[in-house]
Parts: sequence; structure tokens; C-alpha cells
Amino acid sequence: MGTEALEEVRKDLWREMRKLPSPTYARKFAGQRWALLKNPGTLTKRQGLALLAIKQRGGALWRAYEMKESLRAIFAGDLEIDEVNEMLDHWCKRASRSRLSSFIRLSKTIRTHREGILASIRLGVSNGRVEGLNTKVRSIIARSYGFHSAKATLALVMLACGPIDMKLPYETAVLPT
Repeated sequence: MGTEALEEVRKDLWREMRKLPSPTYARKFAGQRWALLKNPGTLTKRQGLALLAIKQRGGALWRAYEMKESLRAIFAGDLEIDEVNEMLDHWCKRASRSRLSSFIRLSKTIRTHREGILASIRLGVSNGRVEGLNTKVRSIIARSYGFHSAKATLALVMLACGPIDMKLPYETAVLPT
């Protein structure tokens, strides 16, 4: 959610920099994408320096980064539901006043789906496993282009993701002790 909005702000800035007469600004900015999108605790030294440079310049990109990080902190999982509710209110108000169109849209989306978001936090459920399974299936489908039938692709998906648990003979044999 927040990373997509931040990425949109970054792309807009990148397009503006490419229109400048000197390409050096755009080249310097090119390697800073992952510094913005990664968790601050896992940044490399180079990415940390890039993030520091963005902070010193300020502007819309730094505001967008701060908005993304504050939203990530809300969903970190260490807050009570009442605190999350209050912080989401505050975040949505701040985002709607930010003059960043992607974050304004995101705040509207959060307000629309607020009850579902709070229920997800309260129950501690996530769609992460389903998304991971979908990614695995898409990868298998991409590798299976050229198969003669859809049945072969489906069989490969079931073999990799289904309830089939194949053991090779050396995995099931009981070794003498």
C-alpha cells in the first residue's frame, strides 16, 4: 500500500529529472529506489547514504518516505487495536493534507476499507500465504509454456503445491542403527 504510493511519487520525480538538460541528476537518482522501498533496518551502507541524501534534500520524496514508514509502523503488529484505530485516523488526515496524490488516494482507500483492516489486525490474519501460493503457481505456469496441454500444467501445479507428498525410496527407508 504505502510502498506503491511512494513508488509513484519516486517515478514522477524521476520523469521530471529526465527532462532536465543534464543527465547527471537522473543518473544519481537512479540507484535510490531500493533505499526507499526497503526496511530501514536492512539497508546497506550505500543505501543508507542514499537515504540520508534524500532526507537532506527534503521535498515530496522525503515526505512520501516518511508517510510510508509511519504507515509501516502502524501495521508492525505491536500496537493495540485502539491505538491502531487512532493512529490510522491521524495518518489518513496527514495523508489527505500531504498534496501527494498517491497518498491522498491511499488515505481514501484506507478509509473505505477501514473495518476490514481493523478486523484483520484484531484477528491477526493475513493473506500472505495465499499471495505466496499465487506467486508459486504463476511461476509454474510461466515455466510450462510450450506444454502440449493444460492438463500437464495443472499436474505440475498439483505436484508442487497440492496435497501430494512424494517420498523417494531412500527418504522412507529405515536405516539400521
